[in-house]
Amino acid sequence: MDNPSQWRVDEVLMQENWSPQSWRTKQIRQVPVYEDESALDAALSQIKAYPPLVFAGEARRLKDRLALVAEGKAFLLQGGDCAESFAEFSANNIRDTFRVLLQMAVVLTYGGGLPVVKVGRIAGQFAKPRSSDTEVIDGVELPSYRGDIINGSDFTENDRKPDPQRMVTAYTQASATLNLLRAFAQGGYADLHEVHRWNLDFVKSSPQSERYGALADRLSETLEFMAACGLTSETTPQIRETEFFTSHEALLLNFEEALTRVDSTTGDWYDVSAHLLWIGDRTRDLEEAHVEFMRGIKNPLGLKCGPSLDPDNLVSLVERLNPANEAGRITLICRMGAEQAAIKLPPLMRKVQAAGQKVVWSSDPMHGNTVKSSTGFKTRPFELIRQEVQTFFDVAKAEGAHPGGLHLEMTGKDVTECTGGSQAITDEKLADRYHTYCDPRLNASQAIELAFMVAEALKAEREGRRGAK
Repeated sequence: MDNPSQWRVDEVLMQENWSPQSWRTKQIRQVPVYEDESALDAALSQIKAYPPLVFAGEARRLKDRLALVAEGKAFLLQGGDCAESFAEFSANNIRDTFRVLLQMAVVLTYGGGLPVVKVGRIAGQFAKPRSSDTEVIDGVELPSYRGDIINGSDFTENDRKPDPQRMVTAYTQASATLNLLRAFAQGGYADLHEVHRWNLDFVKSSPQSERYGALADRLSETLEFMAACGLTSETTPQIRETEFFTSHEALLLNFEEALTRVDSTTGDWYDVSAHLLWIGDRTRDLEEAHVEFMRGIKNPLGLKCGPSLDPDNLVSLVERLNPANEAGRITLICRMGAEQAAIKLPPLMRKVQAAGQKVVWSSDPMHGNTVKSSTGFKTRPFELIRQEVQTFFDVAKAEGAHPGGLHLEMTGKDVTECTGGSQAITDEKLADRYHTYCDPRLNASQAIELAFMVAEALKAEREGRRGAK
């Protein structure tokens, strides 16, 4: 489909058949069963009466930024916790995750020569898909833990029972998180000079300090030059402040529907629980509930693309979710695994590129590289993560696509959940600080190390484009 006017007609026709409730007529996966319907209705009514967590204008601004990524003029950095928890909610944890994302963004911006769009897996990433509805321990079978917005992680009958009041708690925590993030982004914490000083601390402690120090030195020279030209934190808001957006997987549709509102400016529907929502690899069936819900909201959308995804099906999904072919609307988050990426990713890129679909290509090198360590811990080897990212860049170059993003499960804390990296975390060291409630995350040092590697790949891509002109 290459006719823009036809795209617009199709979009209008599809919108006429959509409502925030139309997903309820479709088959649905990965959702809990609540025993008390009246308690569920009461919780949802409470959330419907609450103010929006984000604003439609902010979501539109993110879509504009992502349109630049789709055009090869920017880069998307999306990262945060595997699953936010109620127990670990604190200002320090929010600050540390925000800080590492800023550090990574500075490295990517300077090394890659592109503006970086910063999106957190935060302020709403409470629900997790599971491979099985139940879990068995010592002969006892209970519902699987699906994230704090649904049930508790302790293996007890009471904790594993889905509780609708948890959605209210999740809203409250997301609201407080967003309040703090906005203060950090606009109140001076994101000052470029401060972020650079944090990176200098990383460089000093890194085993690869010489390699990272070279980039840090160049950035120091740039900041000094800018100051000499009168561009300081006091004179230039762009140095002192930053844009920061939020995202999560739109898994729990009851919650998402309760936070879907009509924008008074445009008359369009927006899910005001986050700026960007994504569909997971387990819930991307074209005719099922999650795709039905997401096609009608105007937020930027993500779509997880795993190794089982058929190229023709991907083109159909993009058409369904973005019938007007708007740049910035769709981000394809590729999570193949290091061994599968070189085989499975090229046909997807080739088909989408041939269809003329305007998308952001982003690499999620985490979810396809989960293994069980020799000590029994679920982990992700840093070398496999690095390998999948490099393959993503190689395939994008071969297929004429812009390698536009990086999607990570990471934390600002000094955890030991992923092996390898310059810290050389071994299987035996995983037990030292293995704190995740769900999947293993990169720690701050590993995340920044990966950012330096991606910055070099972006720089090589930029130089390759220049040489081709």
